[in-house]
Amino acid sequence: MNKFTDCCLCPRNCHVDRTQRKTGYCGQTDQIRAARAALHMWEEPCISGDAGSGAVFFSGCTLGCVFCQNHSIAAGSVGKIISTERLADIFLELQEQKAWNINLVTAGHFAPQVVSALEIARSQGLHLPIVYNTSGYEKVETLQMFDGLVDIYLPDFKYLSAELAGTYSHASDYPQVAKLALQEMVRQVGTAQFEVVSGENSGIITDEMSVDVDYGDGNLERMLCGVVVRHLVLPGHVEESKKVIRYLHEAYGDQIYISIMNQYTPMQGIEVRYPELGRKITPQEYDEVVDYAIEIGVENGFIQDGETAEESFIPEFDTSGI
Repeated sequence: MNKFTDCCLCPRNCHVDRTQRKTGYCGQTDQIRAARAALHMWEEPCISGDAGSGAVFFSGCTLGCVFCQNHSIAAGSVGKIISTERLADIFLELQEQKAWNINLVTAGHFAPQVVSALEIARSQGLHLPIVYNTSGYEKVETLQMFDGLVDIYLPDFKYLSAELAGTYSHASDYPQVAKLALQEMVRQVGTAQFEVVSGENSGIITDEMSVDVDYGDGNLERMLCGVVVRHLVLPGHVEESKKVIRYLHEAYGDQIYISIMNQYTPMQGIEVRYPELGRKITPQEYDEVVDYAIEIGVENGFIQDGETAEESFIPEFDTSGI
């Protein structure tokens, strides 16, 4: 059965026949479109390491947040159409470049082809961990297509408030959808495992991991499997962030890692319709969220130090590597 003729791959269930070159809510037809494939240094330390994550940025998005920092590709306005076979080749090329993993960035609306490309690449020697990098707005049925193929899930958990989700992502069902999706991700990959690479003490470990990946002895920790949940703190929404972190910690404890992000960057013009989002978060706001996480007992996590809310976190989507 062709899943694109009556597309329900994402929670939008738009039922568009994408095989007729019509676009779904994601802004894409059934042809794979990607905007960049390159070593990416700006993920969590256990994912980027010192070599970079082999990130493939797919065009289009099923969520469409008003504050999106990757708007040019989320809106599907940039990218190059490629075949499933070419996508498999890209995975292998990134492996040859010594990537720490293959990082599928917003791939759900191309799920059937991505699954096929991973299977082709594995048959040709792909052995890196596979990262599924997502907004968290995913159908369980689509995630199940990746069961046994994805090693690391890297979802956002943006809101617990249906009102905020409706206002900023036009998806008031986001909280419930994200909860079910995260439950499936944890079911698939289980508790995190890490491999110590470089130096004399290489091997697999499963104990707690510190924020700082470099031990000063040449050793780095690479994630082999597990779930890292990202939460981007939005300006003026500290209490919402606390609620999200509390939920994640109470529901999953040390089964997952929580990445608390301060890199929100207001895109040009957003202050016109959403004046509250027209600034970066303050150090005081971020510190309050981090202190709360520590207070309630979060130990497995990542925080961002210093001034990270810069546009340098946004790569050039110029079809490099595609």
